Amino acid sequence: MATEMVPLLNSQENVDQTIISVDNELLSSVEARIREIPMLLSKSASKETCCIFRVPQSLIEINEKAYQPHIVSIGPYHHGKEHLRMIEEHKGRLVSNLLDRSRKVHGGRVSLEMLIAAVAGMEGRIRECYSESIDKFNSHELIQMMVLDGCFVIELFCVVGRLVPDFSLYDDDPIFNMEWVFFYLVRDLLRLENQIPFFVLDTLFELVCSSKGAETAPSLVSLALLYFNYASQILQRNKNLDPKHLLDLFRLSLLPETTRPSNNVNKKIPNHQQLIQSAKNLQLAGVGFKSIKFKTKSLLDIKFTNGMLEIPSLTIDDFTTSVFLNCVAFEQCYKYCSKHVTSYAVFMGCLINTPTDAGLLCERKIIENYFGTNEEVARFFHDVGKDVAFDIQRSYLLKLFEDVNKYCNNGWHVQWAGFKHTYFETPWSFISALAAIILLIFTFIQAFFAVYAYFLPPKGPKQH
Repeated sequence: MATEMVPLLNSQENVDQTIISVDNELLSSVEARIREIPMLLSKSASKETCCIFRVPQSLIEINEKAYQPHIVSIGPYHHGKEHLRMIEEHKGRLVSNLLDRSRKVHGGRVSLEMLIAAVAGMEGRIRECYSESIDKFNSHELIQMMVLDGCFVIELFCVVGRLVPDFSLYDDDPIFNMEWVFFYLVRDLLRLENQIPFFVLDTLFELVCSSKGAETAPSLVSLALLYFNYASQILQRNKNLDPKHLLDLFRLSLLPETTRPSNNVNKKIPNHQQLIQSAKNLQLAGVGFKSIKFKTKSLLDIKFTNGMLEIPSLTIDDFTTSVFLNCVAFEQCYKYCSKHVTSYAVFMGCLINTPTDAGLLCERKIIENYFGTNEEVARFFHDVGKDVAFDIQRSYLLKLFEDVNKYCNNGWHVQWAGFKHTYFETPWSFISALAAIILLIFTFIQAFFAVYAYFLPPKGPKQH
């Protein structure tokens, strides 16, 4: 028997109580459970230093493939997985080429020992960056992983950025000459679970690629954006970005120039004004859609002026959908960053409610669809905003949402839009309306002369 129950009468309170004697094994088990250290979500997961997360299961269930690396593992979460061995075998060669070139440039002053020592001094900071405990990797394993993965990524950037004098080393390299490998690499470097801290990359880059006195030497940020630009034509802005990792760098490069925090935290908004209607319904209410190129603007820089929504054109393909999902996942997990990509995703999800909405935005050149059918585009924007926490009162698009709803609630706009839709939507409807107007005019003229002749008949000739 694990327990023995003995009744006891408390005379003061006149109630029955029970004394339960517990064996030592059960007591030890409960005590061990109380002292158990969280592994899947560490105590430091809510700190500002923690920025690399496991994607929540609710998001994985919607689109698991978007969050899992396909050919390369960067960092500890997917390290050692069998299906990622192919690129793992190439990492050493690229790192060796990077070190050999750095030794020549710096007169042999750069060594592998220097890199290891630099990363070893940051081990504590590195471990704090991960929401899941990585204690299964000892110091040697973690430092080796950071040096190899970090230098591998840097060499990828250097090759694409043409910082390799002797490019013949990579003339026949499958990583750079097989397109499917290259584009899968780009995607994998932008998955939330496949990150290493940016300060690790930056430290290694300064050691192996620093050029004393070379003011025009590219920075790590500019090289990374150039690399990602090969897969997606994002706006390259080399301003003072302070990313947590590569995914965050990509996300920051998408943000509008003015990213002031919202002052609407305490502002109460009626529920019916919180979100906007679909693109087709907005069109019926008189809202127009205009595509603008985001070469000089941010992809997220959306405007609403005089009934016209100006939206930067967006190319929808496998790359952009994967990056958007991972950016939204990062913003959901990391409370210390803005939620601009989530706001944009919710906005587009409101516009694209059905395949008809997707088709309308494709016709207006706001969406360039290389993803699939209109149904698939509508499904993606439905999924990207599904099960995400979104506070419209803190959104950078709050004013736009309010203005669009205010415009649509104006009865005159709706009536005029309905008239235009009925009579001017197609050439045939316009011709029919014009013919009806002409017939109405002729009918009015005929009626006028009939009435005129009745009341003022023509005078006959005078009789003598």
